[in-house]
Amino acid sequence: MTHLKIDFVSDVSCPWCAIGLASLERALERLEGDVKPELHFQPFELNPAMPPEGQDITEHLTHKYRTTPEQQAQAREAIRERGAAVGFEFRKEGRSRIYNTFDAHRLLHWAALEGGERQHALKKALLKAYFTEGRSPADREVLAEAAAQAGLDVARAREMLAGDDYAAEVREREQFYLENGIHAVPAVIVNDRHLIQGGQPPEVFERALRQIAAGA
Repeated sequence: MTHLKIDFVSDVSCPWCAIGLASLERALERLEGDVKPELHFQPFELNPAMPPEGQDITEHLTHKYRTTPEQQAQAREAIRERGAAVGFEFRKEGRSRIYNTFDAHRLLHWAALEGGERQHALKKALLKAYFTEGRSPADREVLAEAAAQAGLDVARAREMLAGDDYAAEVREREQFYLENGIHAVPAVIVNDRHLIQGGQPPEVFERALRQIAAGA
């Protein structure tokens, strides 16, 4: 069995990151017995200057990407279908707002230190809260509930979020990936060397991981 270190660089407000994670999980299921993955979730903020209260999603996408509401509706439906194909549910009406995600990344950093599968479980809980349930990842109560779902100490999560724990560590990691050429997510980095970019289908992840494992 081949050990693979997998860094999943992403943001919890990125729909293609939700699709990419679900696809990667399916690929890893197909590779069970052949590879042993060590999965780490690394921070990337699509909108680091976003205020906690967020911004209307139509206004945000129109300003950032110069798309029309009609184009956004088409893209939203395509994303919903891609998500359904890999078992991730997007709200049919889509997101109403885009939010700041820095606290979510601090919480994910702490979850990694707690060990086991807790960071992975927290990441999935945060993606579900935002994309499936339409809740704000900037809301510390939402973050605390996600921590509880992941089996983490809720009192400690609230205490950590109330301060600035792990802020420097998250910013250091974000800067590291920017300096190493990561400017779009999801970015899946295997064994610190191989990059798989974007929310690829499961078969693309599977093929790439098999090739990397064979080379290792």
